[in-house]
Amino acid sequence: MPRTSFGKTRPVDQPYAEYAANNWGEGGTVWRVLKTYKHSEAEANDPYARWFVAGKSPGTYGSWEYGDMYARDIKSYAEFVDGDPQWRDEYSV
Repeated sequence: MPRTSFGKTRPVDQPYAEYAANNWGEGGTVWRVLKTYKHSEAEANDPYARWFVAGKSPGTYGSWEYGDMYARDIKSYAEFVDGDPQWRDEYSV
């Protein structure tokens, strides 16, 4: 299994990918993927695969909050917005 191509932590203004969910009406939640711990093939077999993300919502009052989230949670209730061409290829978005 190959190693992840997204294992080096990036700054919030240069994420590997961005996902958004419109769960707060006008201002939804945005997650920026700053690092992954596993290759996408390994993530597919691991329900606990996680990504290091920065998240912003109306509840964070315009600030980014950082932490790990399960990749499956982001992919299940958020839509892909933008990302690196390599991310698009690997995650087929």
